[in-house]
Amino acid sequence: MKKKNLKYFINSVLHIDIILLILIILISALSLFITWSISETYNYNLIKHKLVQFLIGFIIMIIASQIPPNLYKKYSFIFYLFSIFLLIMVNFFGYKTKGAKRWLNINFIKFQPSEISKVSVPLIITQILNKNKYPINIKIFFETIILILIPALLVAKEPDLGTAILISFSGLIMLFLGGLYWKVIIKSIIIFIISIPFTWVLLLHDYQRERMFMLTKSNYDALGKGYHIFQSKISIGSGGILGKGWKNATQAQLNFLPEKHTDFIFSVLAEEFGFIGILLFIILYMLLIIRGIYLSLNCKNIFNKMIIGGIILVLFLCVFINMSMVSGLLPIVGIPLPLVSYGGTSFVVVMTNFGIIMSMYTYDLKKKYKKI
Repeated sequence: MKKKNLKYFINSVLHIDIILLILIILISALSLFITWSISETYNYNLIKHKLVQFLIGFIIMIIASQIPPNLYKKYSFIFYLFSIFLLIMVNFFGYKTKGAKRWLNINFIKFQPSEISKVSVPLIITQILNKNKYPINIKIFFETIILILIPALLVAKEPDLGTAILISFSGLIMLFLGGLYWKVIIKSIIIFIISIPFTWVLLLHDYQRERMFMLTKSNYDALGKGYHIFQSKISIGSGGILGKGWKNATQAQLNFLPEKHTDFIFSVLAEEFGFIGILLFIILYMLLIIRGIYLSLNCKNIFNKMIIGGIILVLFLCVFINMSMVSGLLPIVGIPLPLVSYGGTSFVVVMTNFGIIMSMYTYDLKKKYKKI
């Protein structure tokens, strides 16, 4: 009886899924462990910033988990418009770094608005689909495609192709989960294939095309444009089975590996802890994704079920793309590793998504408790 009361308190009062929370903490702790090892000259400022990110992220997750799903539905369109407004503001007042204008710098707060669209797009698409009858008709299909394209194109213009792709996928996954006709899916794929040459010529920048060439040519421009991926492969390969040990990753410690605390942090993990470390890391992610799928399947409300399913599938894509790109299997598109890569906005958005998952599941579960 006490166990039932404790479970009820955690799920229905705190609105927390304890298994999901434990997995998030484990992956985040591993992230902190790796970041500590690669801090330049053991500079603890990087660790302090990471801890602050964690604190803010977990607070946001708890807050997001307390918000009832009905409020997410009700204000999804306002939240979407707000995210579009921020993306437009980036175009005019954005902070430019490394040739891209992706950040807004408001006094002491510096954040990346494109990350917010990863939350707003799935919410608005799911809300529209939830309002209409299933399966999706052509009119609703084109309306939702326009809503997806607006933020995706604004982000691609920054330029940030990786995030633009993820925003697109976050909306398209919701369409797929909403019961899109297979005929529409097949036609959309055909249109996408036909549009590839136009995208290549009109939308992609020269450096993005160069990254595509790196996949077809071994060690392409290893000291120039291909330097990142070349050093990443060395880092991963040199880890072997057991790795070189914590703080002994020579590629990272000697600064051969660029962006070692952000997009290429997985390469550091591979060098320090080897194949065994990678395997453990992948298992933790698999358990996290499986738990998310379980929560989705156990929701009775269609809106809640779709939101959880969509967030988990996008999470899987982020993990898959990041690991593939640092291994040289996919072009480098600047997608961080969820919960692990250094980056405040990215981490907070991921934690917000986990808060939304907990909200969708626990409030759905609360209705079951009331019936009992």
